[in-house]
Amino acid sequence: MCQQERRGKRVEKIKILVCDDDKDIVDAIAIYLEHEGFEIVKAYDGYEALAAMREKAIQLIIMDIMMPKLDGLKATLKIRETMNCPIILLSAKSEDTDKIIGLNFGADDYMTKPFNPLELIARVKSQLRRYNHLGSVPHHQNILKTGGLELDMECKVLFVDGEQVNLTPTELGILQLLMRHMGRVYSITEIYEHVWEEEAIAAENTVAVHIRRIREKIEIDPKNPKYVKVVWGIGYKVEKII
Repeated sequence: MCQQERRGKRVEKIKILVCDDDKDIVDAIAIYLEHEGFEIVKAYDGYEALAAMREKAIQLIIMDIMMPKLDGLKATLKIRETMNCPIILLSAKSEDTDKIIGLNFGADDYMTKPFNPLELIARVKSQLRRYNHLGSVPHHQNILKTGGLELDMECKVLFVDGEQVNLTPTELGILQLLMRHMGRVYSITEIYEHVWEEEAIAAENTVAVHIRRIREKIEIDPKNPKYVKVVWGIGYKVEKII
C-alpha cells in the first residue's frame, strides 16, 4: 500500500493552481475549469505559487512563464524539488526551442498564448488521467522490475538501486509504457499517442526531451544507457535485465 491513505467516501474536488500575472487570464481560466467541476487556487507570481503549493493539496498546475518576482521556469524548478504533480506552462512564445526549455525545466506540457480554452481543458484532463492511471492497475501488476529499476505504479514511485527517484507524471507515463512491455520497441508516434493521448504532430523533440530527462535520472551514464535504449530509425525500448 502507499503511504497516503485513501480519503473517506466524500468526494473532494481536484484542486488546480492557476498562476499568471495577468488577473484577467487567471479569472478566465478559472471560469472554464470551475465549470468542469475543479476547484481553482489563484496566484499571480512564482512566489505566490510556491506558497499555495505549501498550503493546499494541489493536483495540477497551470503557470505562465513570464512573470515578475519569480518566473514560471524558476518556480517549476523549485516545485520539482519536492513534488511531481502535472505542470502545464503557458507562454506567448511559440518557437520549439522555448517549448523544449520549458520541458527541460520539468514541465509536462506547454501551451502557447492565445490558446483555445477547450484545448486547455482537454490537456488538463489528459494530464490528470495519466497521473491517476499510474495507480489504477491491479495489485499483482503494480511492481515492474528490470535490473536495478523498480517502478511501483500504485504509489507512483520509481527506485533506482534502492534509491527513490522523482519523475514527473509524463516521465512516469513513458517509463511505465516501456517497462510494461520490456523489449518491445515503441516509435516516437506510439509513445506520444499512448502517453499524451492525442495525435502525434511534430512530437520528435517533445519525446526526445522527456527521454533525455529520464536517462539523466536513472542511468549512471546517460550517453551510454543501460535501460532506455534507442533503436535508430525506429524508436525506444527498455531492456529486460535479470
